[in-house]
Amino acid sequence: MSDDAFDRIEQALRSGGAEAGFDFLVQKSLEDKNYPLLFEARLLQKRHELGLPLIQTDPSADLPAEKRRPYEETFLQAAREVGGLFLADGNIARAWPYFRAIGETAPVAAAIDKAEPKDDLESIVAIAFQERVHPKKGFELILANYGICRAITCFGQYPDRNGRDDCLRLLVRTLYHEIAENLKRVIAQQEGQAPEAAGIPALIEGRDWLFEGNCYYVDTSHLVSILGLSLDLDDPEMLRLAVDLTEYGKRLGSLFQYKGDPPFEDIYADHGVYLRALVGEDVDGAIAHFRRKVAESDPSQVGSGPAQVLVGLLARLERYEEAIEVSLEQLRDLDSSQLACPSVLQLCQLAGNYDRLRQIARQQGDIVSFAAGALQTEPGRPVVP
Repeated sequence: MSDDAFDRIEQALRSGGAEAGFDFLVQKSLEDKNYPLLFEARLLQKRHELGLPLIQTDPSADLPAEKRRPYEETFLQAAREVGGLFLADGNIARAWPYFRAIGETAPVAAAIDKAEPKDDLESIVAIAFQERVHPKKGFELILANYGICRAITCFGQYPDRNGRDDCLRLLVRTLYHEIAENLKRVIAQQEGQAPEAAGIPALIEGRDWLFEGNCYYVDTSHLVSILGLSLDLDDPEMLRLAVDLTEYGKRLGSLFQYKGDPPFEDIYADHGVYLRALVGEDVDGAIAHFRRKVAESDPSQVGSGPAQVLVGLLARLERYEEAIEVSLEQLRDLDSSQLACPSVLQLCQLAGNYDRLRQIARQQGDIVSFAAGALQTEPGRPVVP
């Protein structure tokens, strides 16, 4: 700030009083695009108006009750004003701290949606994805600028359910498109023209030569990772794309037929069985398949994974009573915090079986869940001990 500015504000204060001084500060900060200065000027003006100390000497000191509300309102307005000015200048990274301070994400999310970041890509990705302002757009930027490998890593570190499903769909769609485009390119080179088919099953049908010599069309570690994540999908269209990915995987050469963790030892085939069941194909066969996996596994060697997968599948298929029986038989000794599938009490809730809920809660010494079951029992209905 030049000496001239200090002289001018001093002159304004002498000739026009406090209001003239504040008007100068505001005008100067807008002319210089010094928006943090504008924010401080707005707060200083309010402190002066409320008769508060103009320089706060004790950050922990509470404002008097009658002055807290008007001061906080000015803080909100100033943060919106300054954040909005930074957004108008296209500076999302500088705008975000002001909107974050007042808990407003919508203006920043809208700006991110329209942004085409270059030099500030990292900061916008951090705000959009890591700080969960606009997870889908942030994930799109990760995929477009850093590739699917980093996207998978980022997805694995993303703890929030909000936005997670959108990101997972993007992952599946991106991998599917990459495989399909690579297949079409090779087919066009071999056959002299691009195939009309767009889907992976139609592209590989009758073309065993595509996989000769252990040829592959996407990094197989990416394929395996995304198949594991795809078990969380609930969108029928995306589930069918994931099923197609398993069909592609089954056609890969022996070099890429990895052994997975139980119950997905045969990664592509076992994932295919699970995913097909979720789209309503051979549901009974899938349940029988994973029941066999549980029966053939040794929990002391492989843990409770196969049983948890079976319970999770039964719950997804809304076969809750069967899931309850498997849970009681296979997972009884596990704390619910150790489960990646619904607990037996949650299954009872999902099934609407409140008698069973109360019974199991009593056996487990869980009086809160017992009360929840009792509260949901039909009025006038006898309570089963």
